[in-house]
Amino acid sequence: MARDDFEIDWSRHALSTFVAYTTFLWRWLGDLETEVLRDDLEDVDIRAPVYISGLARSGSTILLRVLDSHPDVVTHQYRDFPFLYIPYWWNQTLERQSHEQLEPAERAHGDRLEVTRRSPEAMEEVVWMAYFSDLHDPASSNVLTSDTQCESFESFYRDHIRKLLVARGGERYASKANYNLTRLEYLLELFPDARFVVPVRRPITHVASSLKQHRLFCNEIDPGDRAVEHLKRVGHYEFGPHRRPIHAGDDEAIEAIQSDWASGEEIRGWARYWAHVYEFVADRLEANETLREAIHLVRYEDLCDQTRKEIVDLLEHCELDDEADALADRFKDHISRPDYYDHDLSEAELATIVDETDEVARRFGYEAGEVAGANPWR
Repeated sequence: MARDDFEIDWSRHALSTFVAYTTFLWRWLGDLETEVLRDDLEDVDIRAPVYISGLARSGSTILLRVLDSHPDVVTHQYRDFPFLYIPYWWNQTLERQSHEQLEPAERAHGDRLEVTRRSPEAMEEVVWMAYFSDLHDPASSNVLTSDTQCESFESFYRDHIRKLLVARGGERYASKANYNLTRLEYLLELFPDARFVVPVRRPITHVASSLKQHRLFCNEIDPGDRAVEHLKRVGHYEFGPHRRPIHAGDDEAIEAIQSDWASGEEIRGWARYWAHVYEFVADRLEANETLREAIHLVRYEDLCDQTRKEIVDLLEHCELDDEADALADRFKDHISRPDYYDHDLSEAELATIVDETDEVARRFGYEAGEVAGANPWR
């Protein structure tokens, strides 16, 4: 039986099921909302939207929290689901709920982060999935490039961001969407002034953390649980019985990863997955100078060990430096390396991770041992 963290009550499940099976209706309602608000949206500029994108367990959530704390920034929140398609009307409805309980609770990941329904969260994937049906199909590349075109999505998405800015009274949009890692150049085409933040974590600890999360989800969620459908509907395929890897363009790599996982070679599979995704990122950084200038890489270890500096650098890159010192002081004592678990990997398993990731890890300044050198992308 799943513990309470993973329980999805019947009413919530019924609502999300209705929305999921009537996507065409909700897209239409979203367009109607846009038409009703047309005069209010005319003067709303989407200026330098910020996209946080990295593999799960790389530190993306805390980076989103930092950005969400800036008074000009708006983000999606847990409470936006399942009515993502009508952000303005749904936000108006939510604001009338003065009785809403906001007691924080540790999220299901068991990683010290406490959330409420108003906490920022990765939710925009719902909109992407409504227009790109194969985004989470590991049988084909999930990469969207600067040549990708989908006018219906692009129009809806721009209006969606504008409505969220109006609804929450902000000037800048920030998003945590890990799957955007394979859409960076498409997003840059849509928003030439976009700012990207890519968190990366040392392979050994990243693999250990990912394995811990996957085991937790698999132990607490049965394949037929409502929680599985919920996670699919919000676009979270990272962990659990419905796990799917991001296909970053290398068919052979994806086949090897899935083969490892299917045969119980979890460590090698996660290590190969880390190398597959971050090799793609490093290749795009080297090939595209414009993208390289728009991206700010944040190594998890640097964020934990040099928190104040990393936050200042982050906000400066995102052109939100007017609050850099204040937010750096606010978060500097609240970010640290995890002390709630320690990996139990054997020497052979550690050697496997190093063997599969070393070449790519060095491109991010990591060495095979415990020492990390300077971040080469700054």
